[in-house]
Amino acid sequence: MYPWKSILITGGSSGLGEAMALELARPGVALALTGRDAARLAAVAEACRAKGAAVVAEPIDVADARALSGFMARVDASTPLDLVVANAGISAGTGGGIETPAQTAQILAVNVQGVVDTVQPALAAMGPRGKGQIAILSSLAGFRGFPGAPTYCASKAFVRVWGESLRGDWGPRGIKINVICPGFVRSRITAKNDFKMPLLMEAGKAAKIMLSGLARDVPRIAYPRRMYWLVRLLAALPQRLLDAVLAKTPRKR
Repeated sequence: MYPWKSILITGGSSGLGEAMALELARPGVALALTGRDAARLAAVAEACRAKGAAVVAEPIDVADARALSGFMARVDASTPLDLVVANAGISAGTGGGIETPAQTAQILAVNVQGVVDTVQPALAAMGPRGKGQIAILSSLAGFRGFPGAPTYCASKAFVRVWGESLRGDWGPRGIKINVICPGFVRSRITAKNDFKMPLLMEAGKAAKIMLSGLARDVPRIAYPRRMYWLVRLLAALPQRLLDAVLAKTPRKR
């Protein structure tokens, strides 16, 4: 169904990473998974093996660049990677009051530097081969700074724009780079939200949308479509009007 035979997914122990791993798992596929929670990661790996995939999984935090690059190099040496999914990310907001320097630093370390430290080793491995694909997980929150999650929105804006820029540089060299911008997806992260999440989607359905888009090399995979166009409309509003619209929105914890 999908064209890739050797796939690496960061943040594969839950949420979208887990859902993509399970969707991809089948005989003849080699999956390499990372995640911070060793027990959850082991459970996902076993579920993927039960579906016939060959799986190697290591509990690695993407903020540990040395451990991550070492793991990626070992995997690529064994089974050259066709697809790398820079999925790992964390979320936090200002629902408790203000965003502390420590929270800001942690989000940037994982959502920005962790993505950079996933993508650059992938490019180094795929570049000489002149083929491969890299998916970067952004968010619909990356199109506009929303009150309640300043650093999260900024981190997702960075990886979106960075990935779109990389696509133009690396496409002519045979490397496909795609940016994924999900809306609300049911996961451990969104389970903490105590407000209504419009068009909340199950992770399994989201995984199918993302992987279908990647297989067709869609440059920007944004979903749900209605939420995507609403966010684009909000981003186009004059700032003062948008301030009034967003003044009463709930804050992420």
